[in-house]
Amino acid sequence: MLFIGILVGAIACSIYFSLRCFFRVEQGHVGVLSTFGAAKKTAQKELVQYPPGLHFKWPWQRVHCVAMMEQSLELSGEEGGRTAMADDGTILRFDSILRFQPVPEELEHFLFDLKSPHEHITGLFTCLLRNEIANFQPPPSEEAPTAATHVGAYASIRRQRVLLNRRIEEFCRKDIGGRYGVKFNAVDLTDVLPPDELADALNAVINAQTEAESMYAHAEAETQQRVVAAEGGVEVAKARGLAVEREIETLGSFLAELDRANTLGDYVQRRRAEVISQSRTLYMRSSS
Repeated sequence: MLFIGILVGAIACSIYFSLRCFFRVEQGHVGVLSTFGAAKKTAQKELVQYPPGLHFKWPWQRVHCVAMMEQSLELSGEEGGRTAMADDGTILRFDSILRFQPVPEELEHFLFDLKSPHEHITGLFTCLLRNEIANFQPPPSEEAPTAATHVGAYASIRRQRVLLNRRIEEFCRKDIGGRYGVKFNAVDLTDVLPPDELADALNAVINAQTEAESMYAHAEAETQQRVVAAEGGVEVAKARGLAVEREIETLGSFLAELDRANTLGDYVQRRRAEVISQSRTLYMRSSS
């Protein structure tokens, strides 16, 4: 019985140590071991990283697996309440996506310098974005907004969203990445939403602008039609005038021909007789 108990105990210990002494690192991840809170390092004080696969460890060692793939943090103004105040006091909601991935050479900062890396980076990026929106100024070369788009900082941020993205991305890469052990691949400010009151005002301005443009287009089309009709009337009048002119020229040349033939008087008398015969009333002027 004692032998059986020892054998069962040995088998149980073997199973326990097998489960506790081996760990697996998934594809796209790296593993880091810590012994009683101290990270395992090489003689050069560099963090020992375990690639994907099955590895050995002592039971008292703890495994930290870190995803080395690109990760994204989505900050939504609708769900997360991400808001920022612009320089003119307008409260704006913003939707943004931050894409980053840990840097193998700086993995110690990412793992052991931050209690909750993702939450810390999210909060830091939110504060940075709010600061950039609050202090954002368009470049001097920006054209003055029209009456339809003059709505203060919101319009400037909407028009210069690419510039704001670039400023935030440069700041993240230069001042944040090395400090927290991550590399920022992209910052996408997907949308900037105005408050409800400003949205209603913008809709009213857009509707008024659309109505004005429609009225202008209608008036322009009507004016164009009138101009075309007037031009057509002028052409018709010109054609009629040319016809009358030609008729008069023809009649004049005919009368001149009769005058040269000394038959103009006879022609006039004959035409007078024809007209008198066709008239209903004849007025005679007596010479007294």
